Amino acid sequence: MDPVLAALMIPFLGTALGSAFVFFMKRDMPPLVQKILLGFASGVMVAASVWSLIIPAIGMGSGTSAIIPPVVGLLAGFSFLLLIDYITPHIHPVGGPEGPESRLSRTAKLALAVTIHNFPEGMAVGVAIAGALTADFNMAGALALSLGIAIQNVPEGAIISMPLRAEGNSRLRAFGIGALSGIVEPAGGALVLLLATSILGIMPYMLAFAAGAMLYVVVEELVPEYSQGKHSNIGTIGFALGFALMMVLDVVLG
Repeated sequence: MDPVLAALMIPFLGTALGSAFVFFMKRDMPPLVQKILLGFASGVMVAASVWSLIIPAIGMGSGTSAIIPPVVGLLAGFSFLLLIDYITPHIHPVGGPEGPESRLSRTAKLALAVTIHNFPEGMAVGVAIAGALTADFNMAGALALSLGIAIQNVPEGAIISMPLRAEGNSRLRAFGIGALSGIVEPAGGALVLLLATSILGIMPYMLAFAAGAMLYVVVEELVPEYSQGKHSNIGTIGFALGFALMMVLDVVLG
């Protein structure tokens, strides 16, 4: 398979695999399992943001001014997700506040929340591929980022499909919604890839923008969800494991 296509599609396959857990598990996922999986996903995303996006963005410049594009891009990524989170009616996959009121069903709101979550991950992969094609990156690093996101998408897919099943949806419907929620990743990655390769000067901004968007998801959604209630330290352990795994993948493959 073409490495560019593989890097774009691998995260989607991770989401689909995780969504398939609905065929083998009970309706409710144990809270402890949810916490460790959410923590693991958080660790992967933070490590990917730092090692695969922010540090390369800084490395593309020289002198003290090299920090300006990453800072601008990072804040723009946070601001963009904050705006999307504010204007889009949605429900967090594992509890948490809802977005603005609307007539959409709970299932539709949950699907929108997943789209908000997955889009920055697709952006990150697209920017990494663009860097491998046009800048001083390598495709192995882009594949490492893609694989790391796919690994964290496996528990994420299960966390999405299981509540849908618990709400009364059939297993097939819950799997379908969970799997299709990941299609935004290759779509978003391809869109960003086209933009980044056509305007090379914005590459540091795009890298940091993707990092900011991913970190927003971690801070706004994942951390609050695994830190609430009892045994929040389980989520912290998951975070450490996810961060360590993504760091190893980036160093060894990148």
